Amino acid sequence: MLSERSAAVVGATAGVVAEHAVEITAAFYPRMFAAHPELLHLFNQGNQATGEQRQALAAAVVAYAGHLLGGSGPSFAPVLRRIAHKHVSLGVRPEQYTIVGQHLLAAVGEVLGDAVTREVHDAWDEVYWLFATALIAEEGRISQRVGADPQRVWRPWRVTARTAATAEVVSFDLVPAGPEPLPTYLAGQYISVAVDLPGGGRQARQYSLSRAPGAGSLRITVRRVPGAGGAPAGVVSSHLHDQVKVGDILDVSPPTGDVTLATGADPLVLISAGIGVTPMIAMLGHTARLQPERPVVAVHADRSPDHHALRSEMIEIGALLRDFHLHTWYESGAGSSTAAGIGRAAGVGSARGAAGTARGESRHTGALDLDAVPLPDGARAYLCGPLPFLRDARAGLLRRGVPAQRIRYEIFGPDLWAGAPA
Repeated sequence: MLSERSAAVVGATAGVVAEHAVEITAAFYPRMFAAHPELLHLFNQGNQATGEQRQALAAAVVAYAGHLLGGSGPSFAPVLRRIAHKHVSLGVRPEQYTIVGQHLLAAVGEVLGDAVTREVHDAWDEVYWLFATALIAEEGRISQRVGADPQRVWRPWRVTARTAATAEVVSFDLVPAGPEPLPTYLAGQYISVAVDLPGGGRQARQYSLSRAPGAGSLRITVRRVPGAGGAPAGVVSSHLHDQVKVGDILDVSPPTGDVTLATGADPLVLISAGIGVTPMIAMLGHTARLQPERPVVAVHADRSPDHHALRSEMIEIGALLRDFHLHTWYESGAGSSTAAGIGRAAGVGSARGAAGTARGESRHTGALDLDAVPLPDGARAYLCGPLPFLRDARAGLLRRGVPAQRIRYEIFGPDLWAGAPA
C-alpha cells in the first residue's frame, strides 16, 4: 500500500507524469542500455525500434499508480500476471529491478527537470518499488510452479521436425536435448526461444505452443514477420525460417503464460486472427482429447484460405468433437458459404463443401462480424490476434452479453492494453 504522504504527492503529480510518460520511457531505455548493454538481450529490439516497448512500460507504470491510488478503473491484477509470466519466460532476475528503477527514476528527473523535487522523487520511487516487489513475488510463485530457475532459464532443445504451414509460416517440433524430461504445460501457454544472431547479439521471442499437451514434444508455429510501416523485419522469425533445420539446437525456456484453457463443461468460443490461431489449436486439441462432448465455436480471420495456418488441422480436430462449428472470415479468396455442423454427430471427417469450404464451415469475405456468429449460452471466450482485432472482438462479445470475466485474451508483443480486464 502506498504511504499516505506519497499517495498525496503521486495524486498531485500523476497527470504530469502520465502526460510525459512515453517521453520518460524513451529517455529511460537508452540510459539503461548504455550503462548495462548486457540487458539488451532481454528486450525485443524490434519493439524498441517501433516505440511499442516504451509505450507499454509507460502505460503499465501509470496504470499501477492509479491502482495504488484506489482508482475506479479495471483491476490491474491481470496485467501484472501477464507481465510476470513474460518475465519468467525471459529469465528476468530480481536484482535487475534495481537497475531498472535507478535509470527509470533518473529519466523522470531528466524529462521533468526541476519539477522533480526530493519529495516527488521519493513518492514515485515508492510507486516503482511497490510495482517491482509485486512482480518479483508473482514471478517467484510462477517460477516455483513451472520449475524455472531464473539463473539458468535456458535449456537446449533439439528440432525434430520442420513443417511448412503456409508460404510464410513454419512449425518446429522440439524435444529436450539434455536429460531433462519434457515439461508439463497447459493449453494456451508459450515458450521463449533465444537465438544468437549473425554478426553478434542475442534475442528471445515468445511463441505459443501450437499443439495440445501429451504429444511427446513441443511445437511452435512461427510466422515470418515482414518489415512494414517503419518497423524492421523480425530478426528472430527470419533466423528461424532461414537458418534452423532438423537436428539443430535451440535455447528454450519453460512453458509459461496465464491465458490457459479453463476446466469445466461450458461451451468454448475460440476467436483468432492470423498467427493468433496457434494457442487456439492447442486448446481445441486438448478439448477434443479430453472433452469431445464440450461444444466449441471456432472463429478465425485471415487474408485468405492460403494464409490460414493450421487450417486443415483445425478441421480435422473439429471432426473429433460432437458439437463443433467453424466460422472463417477472409479478406479475399472466399465467397460466403454455410454448411451442416462438423462433428461426430454429423458423421464427417475432412469432407469438403462448396467453394472449397469444409463441411460445417461458415465462410465470409471481409472483416470479422461477430453478430453473424451464433454464440452458445454460458460461453467462455478466448481471443488471440492483433490488438485492434482483440479490441473489436472483445467489444462484440460484450455487446452480445458475454460477461467480461468470461473473456480471456492473449497479446503477442508488448501489452499496450494495460488495465483491460481479463
